[in-house]
Amino acid sequence: MGKLLVVDDDESMRRLIRLNLGTEHEIIDTGEPEKALALALEHKPDAILLDLRMPKYSGFELCQTFTSFSSTQLIPVFVISGEAGTKTKEFCRTLGAVAYFEKPVDFDALLASVANCLKSRRQERRSEVRVHLRVPIKLRGTDAKGVAFQTLTTTESVGRHSFLCACGLNLAKDAVLNVSLVASPEEHVGSARIVRSEGSETEYPKYALRFSEKPEAWVLN
Repeated sequence: MGKLLVVDDDESMRRLIRLNLGTEHEIIDTGEPEKALALALEHKPDAILLDLRMPKYSGFELCQTFTSFSSTQLIPVFVISGEAGTKTKEFCRTLGAVAYFEKPVDFDALLASVANCLKSRRQERRSEVRVHLRVPIKLRGTDAKGVAFQTLTTTESVGRHSFLCACGLNLAKDAVLNVSLVASPEEHVGSARIVRSEGSETEYPKYALRFSEKPEAWVLN
């Protein structure tokens, strides 16, 4: 059973989340966003479910706080909001949210997304610890439709043999990509396999990749 922190000023929404997710997860909730960080530090939740529009405090600011603060940056944040629109979803993605669900919420999809994220992260924690580090990289390979691509992106966290990054492409799990450090001159690191994806329903999903061999030119050795 995972532990979820729900931050939403709407009591009826928090009640619905408890009813729909409470049998699978321990729920800690608050309607006072100014207390959310303290609750996250106290309870160390496995994931945070966050509303965007709340009085006296912006959910955007809270999302950025959770994803950048050293004690909470590894906790996945799921945004749940009545706001629609690609720009809002993409902005939340750039702030570090792993997924975005519009109200009224598809709770079956939310429950599945949370469960999948927590399972993947537990497996990763057992295999390798990553640190929050932004490193410019270039990825080359083929997308889910078999079309060749190369794109620039930035890591969100790195390990000795792995990294997490966002990429505005539809990539298949287990696809193998060539990875280079963006430097002068560009430095090839090695080949890495996609072991997990988050937010595949969004325009800017995140991918966890693991190198096939220990990279010699990587930022962590």
